[in-house]
Amino acid sequence: MSQGLRIAMWSGPRNISTAMMRSFENRADCTVTDEPFYGCYLSRTGIDHPMAADVMADMDCDFTRVARTLAGPVPGGAAIWYQKHMSLHMLPGDDLSWSDEMVHCFLIRDPDAMVASYTQKRETPSVADFGFERLWQLFEQVSSRSGNVPPVLDAKDVLSDPKRSLTALCKAIGIAFDPAMLSWPPGRRDSDGIWAPVWYQSVEQSTGFLPYQPKPVSLSLALQAIADECRPYYDQMAAHRLIQD
Repeated sequence: MSQGLRIAMWSGPRNISTAMMRSFENRADCTVTDEPFYGCYLSRTGIDHPMAADVMADMDCDFTRVARTLAGPVPGGAAIWYQKHMSLHMLPGDDLSWSDEMVHCFLIRDPDAMVASYTQKRETPSVADFGFERLWQLFEQVSSRSGNVPPVLDAKDVLSDPKRSLTALCKAIGIAFDPAMLSWPPGRRDSDGIWAPVWYQSVEQSTGFLPYQPKPVSLSLALQAIADECRPYYDQMAAHRLIQD
């Protein structure tokens, strides 16, 4: 593996993951990659997602080639390569050796809020669409392979105090906090996935992390059942949050 710090940030959907990517991309020493295994996931599962055909046509859908690229030369020779990954894109049994020399981080969000946000874009999800069980499995695998507990950030903590949360994350992964991470220009990026028109309207309008605002969440019985099934995995990961009240 060539030089450069590689960060694998794992999360589920609707989890401020794109805002976190914006935050790191605004560092002068960092390049970013947006969900590089998304095309592979769609190709291998046949799942119906918005713009699925466009995503697969635009991306390399060969898992081995994508993994080799992520472990290869850092684009532009940047000091930091931030890779935004969705846990559900790693299917059970997938080889994780491509990521052995990466610094792994995990981003979580309260399941009720996550489900409520997701269904604004896709109305009839399954529990698997949120990747919580897979996120927990990856957390355990990474912990076992590395011998260390990887840092966990909760979206609520980041939005409540971005500077504190990002400072803690940077310290945990061995880089200096950069104030540039707290704000960014609005608009779309060349680094955004082709699916941006469906999922990124809010972040495209943003210039920083939006302040945390508690909102009452009302879910149907079916959606509440999905959130409840995700909650044990969320709770187990939340016990390892970098920011503890």
